[in-house]
Amino acid sequence: MIRSEETICAPATGVGGAIAVIRISGSQSLGICEKIFFPLDKSIKIIDQKGFTIVFGDIHYGDEIIDEVLVSVFRAPHSYTGENSVEISCHASPYIIKKILELLIIKGAISAKPGEFTQRAFMNGRIDLSQAEAVADIIASTTRSAHKIALNQMRGGFSSEICRLRSELLNFASLIELELDFGEEDVEFVDRKKLKIIITSIKELADRMTDSFLLGNVIKNGIPVVIVGKPNSGKSTLLNALLMEEKAIVSEIPGTTRDTIEDTIVIDGIEYRFIDTAGLHETTDVIETLGIKKTLEKISQASVILLIDEISDSAESINKRAKAIREMIRDSEKRLFILINKTDLASPELQPEIEEKINLEEKDTLLFISAKEKSGLDDLRLKLSDVVEKEKLSSDDVIITNIRHYESLLRVSESLGRVISGLENQIPEDLIAIDIRQAIHYLGEITGEITSDEILDNIFKNFCIGK
Repeated sequence: MIRSEETICAPATGVGGAIAVIRISGSQSLGICEKIFFPLDKSIKIIDQKGFTIVFGDIHYGDEIIDEVLVSVFRAPHSYTGENSVEISCHASPYIIKKILELLIIKGAISAKPGEFTQRAFMNGRIDLSQAEAVADIIASTTRSAHKIALNQMRGGFSSEICRLRSELLNFASLIELELDFGEEDVEFVDRKKLKIIITSIKELADRMTDSFLLGNVIKNGIPVVIVGKPNSGKSTLLNALLMEEKAIVSEIPGTTRDTIEDTIVIDGIEYRFIDTAGLHETTDVIETLGIKKTLEKISQASVILLIDEISDSAESINKRAKAIREMIRDSEKRLFILINKTDLASPELQPEIEEKINLEEKDTLLFISAKEKSGLDDLRLKLSDVVEKEKLSSDDVIITNIRHYESLLRVSESLGRVISGLENQIPEDLIAIDIRQAIHYLGEITGEITSDEILDNIFKNFCIGK
Protein backbone atom coordinates (compact mmCIF):
# COMPACT_ATOMS: atom_id res chain seq x y z
CA MET A 1 0.00 0.00 0.00
CA ILE A 2 1.40 3.41 -1.02
CA ARG A 3 1.46 5.94 1.83
CA SER A 4 1.81 9.08 -0.28
CA GLU A 5 0.36 11.46 2.33
CA GLU A 6 2.78 10.47 5.10
CA THR A 7 6.23 11.88 5.77
CA ILE A 8 8.73 9.02 6.00
CA CYS A 9 12.22 8.73 7.51
CA ALA A 10 15.02 6.16 7.61
CA PRO A 11 18.82 5.87 7.64
CA ALA A 12 20.13 6.17 4.08
CA THR A 13 23.58 4.78 4.91
CA GLY A 14 24.70 1.37 6.08
CA VAL A 15 26.31 0.38 9.36
CA GLY A 16 29.93 1.43 9.74
CA GLY A 17 31.90 4.56 8.93
CA ALA A 18 32.09 7.85 10.74
CA ILE A 19 29.12 9.68 9.20
CA ALA A 20 25.51 8.57 8.73
CA VAL A 21 22.74 10.14 6.66
CA ILE A 22 19.10 10.11 7.75
CA ARG A 23 16.62 10.83 4.96
CA ILE A 24 13.18 12.43 5.46
CA SER A 25 10.69 12.84 2.60
CA GLY A 26 7.15 14.14 2.40
CA SER A 27 5.14 17.33 2.54
CA GLN A 28 5.91 17.86 6.25
CA SER A 29 9.63 16.98 6.14
CA LEU A 30 10.92 20.54 6.56
CA GLY A 31 8.41 21.39 9.28
CA ILE A 32 9.20 18.21 11.25
CA CYS A 33 12.95 18.78 10.92
CA GLU A 34 12.59 22.37 12.15
CA LYS A 35 11.11 21.09 15.44
CA ILE A 36 14.30 19.22 16.37
CA PHE A 37 17.04 21.13 14.48
CA PHE A 38 18.50 24.40 15.74
CA PRO A 39 20.84 26.19 13.28
CA LEU A 40 24.02 27.77 14.58
CA ASP A 41 22.84 30.98 12.93
CA LYS A 42 19.65 31.57 14.92
CA SER A 43 18.20 33.80 12.19
CA ILE A 44 17.89 30.81 9.85
CA LYS A 45 14.65 28.83 9.60
CA ILE A 46 14.86 25.48 7.80
CA ILE A 47 11.28 25.79 6.56
CA ASP A 48 12.22 28.98 4.65
CA GLN A 49 15.37 27.60 2.99
CA LYS A 50 15.67 27.17 -0.75
CA GLY A 51 16.44 23.80 -2.28
CA PHE A 52 20.07 22.60 -2.45
CA THR A 53 20.89 24.45 0.78
CA ILE A 54 23.03 23.01 3.61
CA VAL A 55 22.71 24.34 7.16
CA PHE A 56 24.93 23.58 10.18
CA GLY A 57 23.48 23.25 13.67
CA ASP A 58 22.44 20.97 16.54
CA ILE A 59 19.77 18.32 17.02
CA HIS A 60 18.05 18.95 20.36
CA TYR A 61 15.96 16.70 22.58
CA GLY A 62 14.56 19.23 25.01
CA ASP A 63 17.62 20.90 26.51
CA GLU A 64 19.89 17.99 25.58
CA ILE A 65 22.11 18.30 22.48
CA ILE A 66 22.12 15.00 20.62
CA ASP A 67 24.64 15.88 17.89
CA GLU A 68 26.11 18.54 15.64
CA VAL A 69 24.77 17.92 12.14
CA LEU A 70 24.50 19.21 8.60
CA VAL A 71 20.98 19.47 7.21
CA SER A 72 20.54 19.39 3.41
CA VAL A 73 17.29 20.82 2.04
CA PHE A 74 15.68 19.62 -1.22
CA ARG A 75 12.52 21.23 -2.60
CA ALA A 76 9.94 19.44 -4.72
CA PRO A 77 10.16 18.45 -7.49
CA HIS A 78 13.96 18.66 -7.43
CA SER A 79 14.68 15.86 -4.97
CA TYR A 80 15.24 12.12 -5.22
CA THR A 81 11.59 11.40 -4.43
CA GLY A 82 10.12 14.46 -6.16
CA GLU A 83 8.85 15.64 -2.76
CA ASN A 84 10.18 18.11 -0.20
CA SER A 85 13.05 16.23 1.43
CA VAL A 86 15.70 16.68 4.11
CA GLU A 87 18.89 14.73 4.70
CA ILE A 88 20.54 14.92 8.11
CA SER A 89 24.27 14.12 8.12
CA CYS A 90 25.21 13.11 11.66
CA HIS A 91 27.89 11.09 13.43
CA ALA A 92 27.37 7.36 12.87
CA SER A 93 26.84 6.41 16.51
CA PRO A 94 23.97 3.88 16.76
CA TYR A 95 22.66 5.86 19.73
CA ILE A 96 22.64 9.15 17.77
CA ILE A 97 20.92 7.58 14.73
CA LYS A 98 18.30 5.90 16.90
CA LYS A 99 17.65 9.09 18.90
CA ILE A 100 17.23 11.29 15.81
CA LEU A 101 14.81 8.78 14.26
CA GLU A 102 12.84 8.65 17.53
CA LEU A 103 12.59 12.45 17.55
CA LEU A 104 11.43 12.58 13.92
CA ILE A 105 8.73 10.00 14.63
CA ILE A 106 7.61 11.84 17.80
CA LYS A 107 7.23 15.02 15.72
CA GLY A 108 5.08 13.36 13.05
CA ALA A 109 7.16 11.23 10.66
CA ILE A 110 6.82 7.46 10.23
CA SER A 111 9.48 4.83 9.53
CA ALA A 112 10.06 4.17 5.83
CA LYS A 113 9.55 0.70 4.43
CA PRO A 114 12.23 -0.94 2.24
CA GLY A 115 12.30 0.82 -1.13
CA GLU A 116 9.70 3.42 -0.16
CA PHE A 117 11.83 6.42 -1.15
CA THR A 118 12.44 4.93 -4.62
CA GLN A 119 8.79 3.93 -4.90
CA ARG A 120 7.83 7.57 -4.30
CA ALA A 121 10.34 8.65 -6.95
CA PHE A 122 8.53 6.33 -9.37
CA MET A 123 5.04 7.42 -8.33
CA ASN A 124 6.03 11.09 -8.67
CA GLY A 125 7.42 10.57 -12.18
CA ARG A 126 11.08 11.12 -11.29
CA ILE A 127 12.04 7.71 -12.68
CA ASP A 128 10.24 4.88 -14.43
CA LEU A 129 9.92 1.35 -13.07
CA SER A 130 12.92 -0.09 -14.93
CA GLN A 131 15.09 2.74 -13.57
CA ALA A 132 13.77 2.07 -10.07
CA GLU A 133 14.80 -1.58 -10.37
CA ALA A 134 18.23 -0.45 -11.57
CA VAL A 135 18.70 1.44 -8.27
CA ALA A 136 18.61 -1.89 -6.42
CA ASP A 137 20.94 -3.44 -9.02
CA ILE A 138 23.50 -0.66 -8.72
CA ILE A 139 23.55 -1.02 -4.93
CA ALA A 140 24.01 -4.79 -5.26
CA SER A 141 26.63 -4.62 -8.04
CA THR A 142 29.96 -6.19 -7.08
CA THR A 143 31.83 -5.91 -10.39
CA ARG A 144 32.64 -3.24 -12.96
CA SER A 145 30.47 -4.91 -15.60
CA ALA A 146 27.41 -5.25 -13.33
CA HIS A 147 27.82 -1.63 -12.23
CA LYS A 148 28.09 -0.42 -15.84
CA ILE A 149 24.87 -2.15 -16.93
CA ALA A 150 22.92 -1.03 -13.85
CA LEU A 151 24.14 2.55 -14.21
CA ASN A 152 23.14 2.65 -17.89
CA GLN A 153 19.68 1.38 -16.99
CA MET A 154 19.30 3.78 -14.05
CA ARG A 155 20.17 6.71 -16.34
CA GLY A 156 17.43 5.67 -18.76
CA GLY A 157 19.35 3.83 -21.49
CA PHE A 158 16.97 0.86 -21.43
CA SER A 159 13.88 3.00 -20.84
CA SER A 160 14.52 5.17 -23.88
CA GLU A 161 14.65 2.08 -26.11
CA ILE A 162 11.40 0.72 -24.68
CA CYS A 163 9.65 4.10 -24.97
CA ARG A 164 10.76 4.44 -28.60
CA LEU A 165 9.37 1.00 -29.48
CA ARG A 166 6.13 1.70 -27.64
CA SER A 167 5.73 5.07 -29.35
CA GLU A 168 6.08 3.51 -32.82
CA LEU A 169 3.55 0.80 -31.99
CA LEU A 170 1.11 3.35 -30.55
CA ASN A 171 1.34 5.35 -33.75
CA PHE A 172 0.45 2.35 -35.92
CA ALA A 173 -2.24 1.15 -33.51
CA SER A 174 -3.88 4.59 -33.77
CA LEU A 175 -3.83 4.48 -37.56
CA ILE A 176 -5.35 0.98 -37.61
CA GLU A 177 -8.05 2.13 -35.17
CA LEU A 178 -8.83 4.99 -37.59
CA GLU A 179 -9.21 2.52 -40.44
CA LEU A 180 -11.67 0.52 -38.34
CA ASP A 181 -13.67 3.71 -37.65
CA PHE A 182 -13.84 4.47 -41.39
CA GLY A 183 -14.18 0.83 -42.45
CA GLU A 184 -17.26 1.42 -44.59
CA GLU A 185 -15.49 4.09 -46.64
CA ASP A 186 -12.59 1.80 -47.65
CA VAL A 187 -9.95 4.28 -46.45
CA GLU A 188 -6.41 2.93 -45.86
CA PHE A 189 -4.31 4.91 -43.37
CA VAL A 190 -1.54 2.33 -43.03
CA ASP A 191 0.76 1.05 -45.77
CA ARG A 192 0.74 -2.73 -45.07
CA LYS A 193 4.22 -3.28 -46.52
CA LYS A 194 5.67 -0.44 -44.47
CA LEU A 195 3.89 -1.69 -41.34
CA LYS A 196 5.32 -5.19 -41.80
CA ILE A 197 8.86 -3.80 -42.24
CA ILE A 198 8.62 -1.71 -39.08
CA ILE A 199 6.92 -4.43 -37.00
CA THR A 200 9.65 -6.86 -38.12
CA SER A 201 12.41 -4.44 -37.10
CA ILE A 202 10.77 -3.87 -33.69
CA LYS A 203 10.44 -7.63 -33.17
CA GLU A 204 14.09 -8.15 -34.10
CA LEU A 205 15.15 -5.53 -31.56
CA ALA A 206 12.98 -7.16 -28.87
CA ASP A 207 14.53 -10.53 -29.76
CA ARG A 208 18.06 -9.10 -29.49
CA MET A 209 17.25 -7.76 -26.05
CA THR A 210 15.82 -11.11 -24.87
CA ASP A 211 18.88 -12.89 -26.31
CA SER A 212 21.09 -10.60 -24.20
CA PHE A 213 19.47 -11.89 -20.99
CA LEU A 214 21.80 -14.90 -20.82
CA LEU A 215 24.82 -12.56 -20.77
CA GLY A 216 23.08 -10.03 -18.53
CA ASN A 217 22.10 -12.63 -15.96
CA VAL A 218 25.68 -13.89 -15.85
CA ILE A 219 27.04 -10.38 -15.32
CA LYS A 220 24.48 -9.57 -12.63
CA ASN A 221 24.64 -12.82 -10.66
CA GLY A 222 28.09 -14.16 -11.55
CA ILE A 223 29.13 -17.22 -13.57
CA PRO A 224 28.64 -20.45 -11.58
CA VAL A 225 31.72 -22.66 -12.01
CA VAL A 226 31.59 -26.13 -10.46
CA ILE A 227 34.79 -28.09 -9.72
CA VAL A 228 34.28 -31.86 -10.06
CA GLY A 229 36.41 -34.96 -10.22
CA LYS A 230 37.32 -38.13 -8.39
CA PRO A 231 38.32 -37.92 -4.70
CA ASN A 232 41.77 -36.49 -3.93
CA SER A 233 42.31 -35.19 -7.48
CA GLY A 234 43.07 -31.67 -6.20
CA LYS A 235 39.67 -29.95 -6.33
CA SER A 236 40.01 -28.20 -2.97
CA THR A 237 43.64 -27.30 -3.67
CA LEU A 238 42.56 -25.67 -6.94
CA LEU A 239 39.79 -23.70 -5.19
CA ASN A 240 42.24 -22.43 -2.57
CA ALA A 241 44.78 -21.52 -5.26
CA LEU A 242 42.22 -19.56 -7.28
CA LEU A 243 40.89 -17.76 -4.20
CA MET A 244 44.39 -17.27 -2.82
CA GLU A 245 43.24 -18.34 0.65
CA GLU A 246 42.71 -21.58 2.55
CA LYS A 247 38.96 -21.77 2.00
CA ALA A 248 38.66 -25.55 1.70
CA ILE A 249 40.27 -28.20 3.87
CA VAL A 250 42.99 -30.04 1.97
CA SER A 251 43.94 -33.57 3.00
CA GLU A 252 45.59 -36.66 1.54
CA ILE A 253 42.56 -38.60 2.78
CA PRO A 254 40.06 -39.17 -0.06
CA GLY A 255 36.53 -37.90 0.64
CA THR A 256 37.58 -34.99 2.88
CA THR A 257 35.17 -32.66 1.05
CA ARG A 258 31.66 -34.00 1.72
CA ASP A 259 29.64 -30.84 1.11
CA THR A 260 29.88 -28.04 -1.45
CA ILE A 261 32.09 -25.04 -0.65
CA GLU A 262 31.51 -21.79 -2.50
CA ASP A 263 33.28 -18.46 -2.95
CA THR A 264 33.74 -15.82 -5.64
CA ILE A 265 36.54 -14.11 -7.50
CA VAL A 266 36.47 -11.38 -10.14
CA ILE A 267 38.28 -11.99 -13.43
CA ASP A 268 38.45 -9.13 -15.92
CA GLY A 269 35.43 -7.38 -14.41
CA ILE A 270 33.20 -10.48 -14.26
CA GLU A 271 32.32 -12.37 -11.07
CA TYR A 272 32.86 -16.14 -11.05
CA ARG A 273 31.18 -18.23 -8.34
CA PHE A 274 33.39 -21.28 -7.73
CA ILE A 275 31.85 -24.35 -6.16
CA ASP A 276 34.08 -27.12 -4.76
CA THR A 277 32.24 -30.44 -4.58
CA ALA A 278 32.51 -33.92 -3.13
CA GLY A 279 34.49 -36.39 -5.24
CA LEU A 280 32.52 -38.42 -7.77
CA HIS A 281 32.86 -42.15 -7.05
CA GLU A 282 30.89 -45.18 -5.96
CA THR A 283 30.40 -45.36 -2.18
CA THR A 284 28.21 -46.94 0.48
CA ASP A 285 28.86 -44.11 2.96
CA VAL A 286 25.56 -42.28 3.54
CA ILE A 287 27.17 -38.84 4.03
CA GLU A 288 29.40 -39.22 0.96
CA THR A 289 26.35 -40.30 -1.07
CA LEU A 290 24.53 -37.10 -0.09
CA GLY A 291 27.62 -35.07 -1.05
CA ILE A 292 27.78 -36.73 -4.48
CA LYS A 293 24.07 -36.04 -5.00
CA LYS A 294 24.76 -32.36 -4.30
CA THR A 295 27.64 -32.44 -6.78
CA LEU A 296 25.29 -33.64 -9.52
CA GLU A 297 22.81 -30.86 -8.62
CA LYS A 298 25.57 -28.24 -8.87
CA ILE A 299 26.60 -29.53 -12.30
CA SER A 300 23.03 -28.95 -13.51
CA GLN A 301 23.12 -25.38 -12.14
CA ALA A 302 26.61 -24.41 -13.37
CA SER A 303 27.60 -22.61 -16.58
CA VAL A 304 31.16 -23.98 -16.52
CA ILE A 305 32.33 -27.38 -15.27
CA LEU A 306 35.97 -27.86 -14.30
CA LEU A 307 36.69 -31.61 -14.44
CA ILE A 308 39.95 -32.32 -12.59
CA ASP A 309 41.97 -35.42 -13.36
CA GLU A 310 45.50 -36.36 -12.41
CA ILE A 311 48.35 -36.64 -14.87
CA SER A 312 48.92 -40.17 -13.60
CA ASP A 313 45.40 -41.21 -14.67
CA SER A 314 45.00 -43.22 -17.85
CA ALA A 315 43.57 -41.48 -20.91
CA GLU A 316 40.82 -44.10 -20.90
CA SER A 317 39.61 -43.16 -17.39
CA ILE A 318 39.84 -39.41 -18.17
CA ASN A 319 37.79 -39.87 -21.35
CA LYS A 320 35.24 -41.95 -19.43
CA ARG A 321 34.70 -39.24 -16.81
CA ALA A 322 34.58 -36.49 -19.45
CA LYS A 323 32.00 -38.46 -21.46
CA ALA A 324 29.81 -38.85 -18.36
CA ILE A 325 29.88 -35.08 -17.76
CA ARG A 326 29.10 -34.37 -21.42
CA GLU A 327 26.05 -36.61 -21.20
CA MET A 328 24.80 -34.56 -18.24
CA ILE A 329 25.23 -31.22 -20.03
CA ARG A 330 24.23 -32.31 -23.55
CA ASP A 331 22.02 -29.82 -25.45
CA SER A 332 23.01 -26.93 -23.16
CA GLU A 333 25.37 -23.98 -23.41
CA LYS A 334 27.49 -25.26 -20.52
CA ARG A 335 31.26 -25.38 -21.06
CA LEU A 336 33.51 -28.26 -20.00
CA PHE A 337 37.12 -27.65 -18.97
CA ILE A 338 39.26 -30.79 -18.57
CA LEU A 339 42.11 -29.96 -16.19
CA ILE A 340 45.01 -32.40 -15.95
CA ASN A 341 46.38 -31.71 -12.45
CA LYS A 342 49.59 -32.52 -10.57
CA THR A 343 51.86 -31.85 -13.54
CA ASP A 344 54.62 -31.09 -11.01
CA LEU A 345 54.82 -34.86 -10.36
CA ALA A 346 55.47 -35.85 -13.98
CA SER A 347 57.84 -35.04 -16.82
CA PRO A 348 56.68 -32.27 -19.25
CA GLU A 349 57.31 -34.71 -22.12
CA LEU A 350 54.30 -36.71 -20.92
CA GLN A 351 51.83 -33.90 -21.69
CA PRO A 352 51.76 -34.16 -25.52
CA GLU A 353 51.26 -37.91 -25.26
CA ILE A 354 48.26 -37.50 -22.92
CA GLU A 355 46.87 -34.62 -24.97
CA GLU A 356 46.87 -36.77 -28.08
CA LYS A 357 44.75 -39.44 -26.37
CA ILE A 358 42.15 -37.13 -24.77
CA ASN A 359 38.86 -36.96 -26.67
CA LEU A 360 37.66 -33.36 -27.02
CA GLU A 361 34.43 -31.92 -28.36
CA GLU A 362 33.75 -28.44 -29.76
CA LYS A 363 32.99 -26.68 -26.46
CA ASP A 364 35.71 -28.50 -24.47
CA THR A 365 38.94 -26.94 -23.19
CA LEU A 366 41.99 -28.97 -22.13
CA LEU A 367 44.59 -27.49 -19.76
CA PHE A 368 47.53 -28.88 -17.81
CA ILE A 369 47.92 -27.43 -14.32
CA SER A 370 49.50 -27.91 -10.93
CA ALA A 371 47.08 -26.56 -8.33
CA LYS A 372 49.67 -27.13 -5.59
CA GLU A 373 52.39 -25.17 -7.40
CA LYS A 374 49.85 -22.72 -8.91
CA SER A 375 51.16 -23.33 -12.41
CA GLY A 376 48.81 -23.10 -15.39
CA LEU A 377 46.29 -21.04 -13.39
CA ASP A 378 46.89 -17.88 -15.45
CA ASP A 379 45.92 -19.84 -18.56
CA LEU A 380 42.83 -21.10 -16.72
CA ARG A 381 41.79 -17.57 -15.74
CA LEU A 382 42.30 -16.41 -19.33
CA LYS A 383 40.16 -19.24 -20.71
CA LEU A 384 37.44 -18.56 -18.12
CA SER A 385 37.49 -14.90 -19.12
CA ASP A 386 36.84 -15.94 -22.73
CA VAL A 387 33.58 -17.64 -21.69
CA VAL A 388 31.92 -14.19 -21.58
CA GLU A 389 31.29 -12.39 -24.88
CA LYS A 390 32.95 -9.16 -23.76
CA GLU A 391 32.59 -7.48 -27.14
CA LYS A 392 28.91 -7.01 -26.26
CA LEU A 393 29.86 -5.23 -23.04
CA SER A 394 31.78 -2.53 -24.86
CA SER A 395 28.98 -1.87 -27.36
CA ASP A 396 26.00 0.41 -26.90
CA ASP A 397 23.51 -2.48 -27.09
CA VAL A 398 21.04 -2.72 -24.22
CA ILE A 399 21.71 -5.79 -22.05
CA ILE A 400 18.79 -7.27 -20.09
CA THR A 401 19.52 -8.42 -16.52
CA ASN A 402 16.00 -8.51 -15.05
CA ILE A 403 13.78 -11.60 -15.39
CA ARG A 404 10.63 -9.43 -15.36
CA HIS A 405 11.87 -7.44 -18.35
CA TYR A 406 12.92 -10.64 -20.10
CA GLU A 407 9.49 -12.23 -19.73
CA SER A 408 7.71 -9.06 -20.91
CA LEU A 409 9.94 -8.82 -23.99
CA LEU A 410 9.25 -12.47 -24.82
CA ARG A 411 5.52 -11.66 -24.82
CA VAL A 412 6.17 -8.58 -26.97
CA SER A 413 7.98 -10.76 -29.50
CA GLU A 414 5.17 -13.34 -29.51
CA SER A 415 2.52 -10.64 -30.06
CA LEU A 416 4.49 -9.03 -32.90
CA GLY A 417 5.06 -12.46 -34.44
CA ARG A 418 1.28 -12.84 -34.65
CA VAL A 419 1.01 -9.37 -36.22
CA ILE A 420 3.53 -10.30 -38.94
CA SER A 421 1.74 -13.60 -39.57
CA GLY A 422 -1.59 -11.74 -39.71
CA LEU A 423 -0.27 -9.26 -42.27
CA GLU A 424 1.08 -12.08 -44.45
CA ASN A 425 -2.21 -13.97 -44.28
CA GLN A 426 -4.55 -11.00 -44.79
CA ILE A 427 -6.00 -11.27 -41.27
CA PRO A 428 -8.69 -8.63 -40.49
CA GLU A 429 -7.42 -5.31 -39.08
CA ASP A 430 -9.29 -5.65 -35.79
CA LEU A 431 -7.39 -8.85 -34.95
CA ILE A 432 -4.06 -7.28 -35.92
CA ALA A 433 -4.91 -4.30 -33.72
CA ILE A 434 -5.46 -6.63 -30.73
CA ASP A 435 -1.94 -8.09 -31.03
CA ILE A 436 -0.36 -4.65 -31.45
CA ARG A 437 -2.20 -3.44 -28.34
CA GLN A 438 -0.92 -6.49 -26.43
CA ALA A 439 2.68 -5.67 -27.41
CA ILE A 440 2.13 -2.06 -26.29
CA HIS A 441 0.74 -3.35 -22.99
CA TYR A 442 3.78 -5.58 -22.30
CA LEU A 443 6.21 -2.75 -23.11
CA GLY A 444 4.26 -0.53 -20.72
CA GLU A 445 4.66 -3.14 -17.98
CA ILE A 446 8.45 -2.79 -18.20
CA THR A 447 8.54 0.96 -17.60
CA GLY A 448 5.55 1.02 -15.25
CA GLU A 449 3.15 2.89 -17.52
CA ILE A 450 0.95 -0.14 -16.95
CA THR A 451 1.32 -1.73 -13.53
CA SER A 452 -0.46 -2.87 -10.38
CA ASP A 453 0.05 -2.54 -6.63
CA GLU A 454 0.96 -6.25 -6.53
CA ILE A 455 3.81 -5.78 -9.01
CA LEU A 456 5.04 -2.66 -7.19
CA ASP A 457 4.98 -4.35 -3.79
CA ASN A 458 6.89 -7.33 -5.18
CA ILE A 459 9.58 -5.11 -6.71
CA PHE A 460 10.15 -2.71 -3.82
CA LYS A 461 9.96 -5.25 -0.96
CA ASN A 462 13.47 -6.44 -1.88
CA PHE A 463 15.01 -2.96 -1.56
CA CYS A 464 17.07 -1.91 1.43
CA ILE A 465 15.54 0.46 3.99
CA GLY A 466 16.51 4.07 3.29
CA LYS A 467 16.42 3.62 -0.49
